[in-house]
Amino acid sequence: MEVEVARYAGACYGVTRALKMTFDAIDEHETVHTLGPLIHNPRVVSSLAERGIEPAETLDEIEGGAVVIRSHGAAPQVIEEAASRGLAIVDATCPYVSNVHTCAKELAEDGYAIVIVGEPNHPEVEGICAWAGDALFAVVDAPEDLPEQLPARVGVVVQTTQERATFDAVVDKLQECCEEVETRMTICGATAQRQDAARELSARCDVMIVIGGRNSGNTKRLVQICSANCTRTHHIEDAAEIEEGWLEGAELVGISAGASTPKAHIDAVVDRLQELQD
Repeated sequence: MEVEVARYAGACYGVTRALKMTFDAIDEHETVHTLGPLIHNPRVVSSLAERGIEPAETLDEIEGGAVVIRSHGAAPQVIEEAASRGLAIVDATCPYVSNVHTCAKELAEDGYAIVIVGEPNHPEVEGICAWAGDALFAVVDAPEDLPEQLPARVGVVVQTTQERATFDAVVDKLQECCEEVETRMTICGATAQRQDAARELSARCDVMIVIGGRNSGNTKRLVQICSANCTRTHHIEDAAEIEEGWLEGAELVGISAGASTPKAHIDAVVDRLQELQD
């Protein structure tokens, strides 16, 4: 049995940066909280808690010290409120997410009604909504979710971890119905790389294993992509979840991993597969 890791897999720049900024904050501040889970990886969030870095759902839960704005970003009002409370702000918002904020704000200022292509309840999307402000028109994750009555002028941005095909489908529908559609393709390069690599590898594999948090949107999309090519696709958070029966008759086992998955987690899965092979 051969094991192959996708060419692009695991923690992206934004996640690596957020983790480094958070660990650096421990050395500078007596107490450190993240505003919500820093990233969508329960194992990593647990390891942060072991270091004394606890997530807080609201600013009311933080009495002092530093607050880390997670990689998904936050509403500008939240950051302003944190500053007014005298908290030290560590802004670990992924730069690609910050770019979406800027695009949404600029399109709103130019008079467009804003459509966001993304998951309505995802924290990244909630932050983008806040930056769009009163110009926000709709959040959709498929063209059929668009309202029947649409504005004449629409500006479109997209959650950084969405699939390009979904973005294109929504834009196509808007162009059929609106007088003017201004788009900003804000899917980050790391997302596209991981999706393309997972698609290519899963088309060749007998079994695919995708590593990442079950609450991670980008990981779930990798699972969907792999499942379309390889019916024996399994989503795990930990190497211990792998069952020997999954590998029966497999000549090639592929591994992909979400953008919040550290390299150590991938290495542990490779080691586990090798143990089961021996």
